[in-house]
Amino acid sequence: MGLHKQYLKYGQTATDQLFGLSGGGGKGRGSNGSIGRPRQGGVTPISMLISQGARLNHHRLAVIVVGIATLILGIILSSIPWLDYFILKNLRLWNNSLSFHYWQRPGVIRLTKVYIFNVTNPDGFLNGEKPKLEEVGPFVYREDMEKVNIKFHENYTVSYQHKKILQFVPELSIDKNTKIITPNIPLLTLTSLSNNLGFFIAKTISLLISAARFKPFISLTADQLVFGYDDALVSLAHRFYPRNMRPMSQMGLLIGRNGTLSEVSTINTGHTGMEKFGYLNRLNGLDHMPFWPAKPCNSIEGSEGSFFPPRDITQNEVVYIYDKDLCRVTPLKYKERVDKDGLTCDLYEVPDDAFGDSAHNKDNQCFDPPDYEPLKGLHNISPCQYGAPVFLSNPHFYQADASLLDSVEGLKPNKSKHITYFKIQPRIGVPLEGKVRIQLNLKVDHSQYVHAVKDFRDFVFPIMWLEEGISELTPSIRRWIYLATVFAPNAAPVITYSMIIIGASMIAFVFVRVYQKFIFTKDPTLEILEMGRRSLRRSGSFIHHHQPKFISHKDTYTLLKPSASSVSANEETIPLPT
Repeated sequence: MGLHKQYLKYGQTATDQLFGLSGGGGKGRGSNGSIGRPRQGGVTPISMLISQGARLNHHRLAVIVVGIATLILGIILSSIPWLDYFILKNLRLWNNSLSFHYWQRPGVIRLTKVYIFNVTNPDGFLNGEKPKLEEVGPFVYREDMEKVNIKFHENYTVSYQHKKILQFVPELSIDKNTKIITPNIPLLTLTSLSNNLGFFIAKTISLLISAARFKPFISLTADQLVFGYDDALVSLAHRFYPRNMRPMSQMGLLIGRNGTLSEVSTINTGHTGMEKFGYLNRLNGLDHMPFWPAKPCNSIEGSEGSFFPPRDITQNEVVYIYDKDLCRVTPLKYKERVDKDGLTCDLYEVPDDAFGDSAHNKDNQCFDPPDYEPLKGLHNISPCQYGAPVFLSNPHFYQADASLLDSVEGLKPNKSKHITYFKIQPRIGVPLEGKVRIQLNLKVDHSQYVHAVKDFRDFVFPIMWLEEGISELTPSIRRWIYLATVFAPNAAPVITYSMIIIGASMIAFVFVRVYQKFIFTKDPTLEILEMGRRSLRRSGSFIHHHQPKFISHKDTYTLLKPSASSVSANEETIPLPT
């Protein structure tokens, strides 16, 4: 048999031994049994590698070690949730974590838009007409916010205060000096409360109001109504109210929002579980709100808007948000999964039974005042407003009782403009977009003893509504969220399985090389055949220098050296012409 076929034969023998297909060889051709002689017990890859251990050089040994380490690491990483661990470790709040810097000073563009209802027929209303309202706005303010006086606690909570600066944005607003006709909130508050003070006090209030010539409607600029104006009744209340209940010295719908807020918030950092991550744990040192008599109304377990429990972990259909203006924790119900700038997020909205309607929603009963059951869509916040009969609702009475909308002219409820919603990334619980939209209403009660408002009937009067929240994240925050929720989950399997393949390939490469060396070292004939195979693959320059000559006879190839003595006697050779 020729050299080429001999190599193929022994190559197949090596393959069979490599995969354990042959426990021994075939019958020997020669008496010395050097070719195809039986092998005792066969050769396994493990025993071969052990027997050749002394022949491994440092390079191959290093490749084996690296390959095994890479393979094991790839298997481990593919079988444990290491990516979730890494993300959650950096998501939980602690000093100098990745999430801490976003939480402490978000840097996002947070806008507060104010819309005021201008009463176009004040005299007509006093004569029994429906009030005709004209929405004036927006008056847009940019809110720069950071958290100050931060202190971490041993129970894995963190306390802080909000520092807010509101700056008017004229390019997004109408003139803040626009004149507005609006109900006289301090006066109507006083007259509504007079019904519970007795006849003599009510008449005294009536005489004082008449002497001071207070009017039920006043004309102000939008800026005055929003950020404060001097009012005699408010100044009087500020002087005589108990110190712990004392209102501001001025009247303003958003007064007290600038600067460091007095409220001290304490939230869960997530180290004890993500079910309440970002939720309030304490508010001014209390685990409940003192304005309400019982749970769930006095619960404070809600997010302030920076973080929510990740839905991928909790599977919660409802999350809760705390807003100081609402004086309560408000539910947000899951609607659907949506896309925001290429990022997956869950859409949550305020349910239609969140405010009022305690006859159908028993959770709202503890919000009701003792002498009035609010209609659907109205939420009582008078305990948080120094007793003033203030009620909140969705803007334009969206989702509220139809009678509220029918009692006024000029309101046009629209879901896309007037509903509160949040788009929350389900893996890490960070809101990608969110708007809190709320309307402030004054509940006016008829007071028969106060002459100035004798023509007022029981009525819920819309004053203004505001929208606050974020529409876009900063590029750095968006990039961080993209890496954590899109890139890393897609790249992690590729990396781990690549490590497994690379590690296995490195080990297999060294094994094959060592096995080849083992085979040809143990069988001298195979070593000679391998040398012949390599000679056949020499380049043209090798042939030029050594001048080998080839002749072909059937399927046998013979390598002719210049020396004729190297040719076997039983081989037929035909010299090539020179």
